[in-house]
Amino acid sequence: MKIKPAEFRVPPGMKVDLEKWPTRGKPPYKSKKHYKKRLAEQVDELSTLQRLHYASNRYAVLVIFQAMDAAGKDGAIRHVMSGVNPQGCQVFSFSHPSATELDHDFLWRTTRSLPERGRIGIFNRSYYEEVLIVRVHPEILRTQSLPDELLLDESAIWKQRYASIVNLEDHLQNNGTRVIKIFLHLSEKEQQKRFLARIDDPDKNWKFSLADIEERKFWADYMKAYEACLSATSTRAAPWYVVPADDKDSARLIVAEIILDVFKSLKMSYPRPTDKRREELQSIRKRLVRSAR
Repeated sequence: MKIKPAEFRVPPGMKVDLEKWPTRGKPPYKSKKHYKKRLAEQVDELSTLQRLHYASNRYAVLVIFQAMDAAGKDGAIRHVMSGVNPQGCQVFSFSHPSATELDHDFLWRTTRSLPERGRIGIFNRSYYEEVLIVRVHPEILRTQSLPDELLLDESAIWKQRYASIVNLEDHLQNNGTRVIKIFLHLSEKEQQKRFLARIDDPDKNWKFSLADIEERKFWADYMKAYEACLSATSTRAAPWYVVPADDKDSARLIVAEIILDVFKSLKMSYPRPTDKRREELQSIRKRLVRSAR
């Protein structure tokens, strides 16, 4: 099965109903062996493109992962980016904001970590938490030191934040940063299955807490928040991709293909040496040849 990234892309202006987006699709691999071979090929191709990206130094690439707990964000990042040179890639995970971060606007702490040209930045959760978990738990707004008048109309806050996010991503696009936004779409049943597996696995149960169970009570609220977010912020410049996540292997192959698709769309080339640089290289060559005699 050929993976077509466009099939997972949320068109601009579309009203998203996540019940109509599958959490599991036909696997793009025939066997576990085929999956490993296909992923290895994607990783190798991404590694080659990343070297070109680093050398050309014209674009920056930001990959954003959002999902419910246990959807496989960490695994997707680890497997898909396994062949990338660490020099050209940075991963940031965003948890509860610090006191200093709360004293700034909601985009401040993430914009500080945007990738430079020639590099890949990966956000494991992001500024989108401010219209997801904060929307599900609006009491968090009270901790953000916002002016009282902004809190009078809570519904307006989300529209304002969507607008701020879209403006930021348009700005990044206009300055050479390509934003890839991936929502790993997990079913509630599959999350339960993975939570149970975590409890039984000593290598993973450290990742599990009672708070994870408490958040499951808000599943329907989270789905509504995600639907509103995806609908309001999937744009031509920075579209959302809804990736079925109940099958981790399929999700990783799809994520890799989406990232590859964006890299292939960039006009990248290795720097061409100037005449002066060519003369310098030939001079260096002559010195090296003489020193070897």
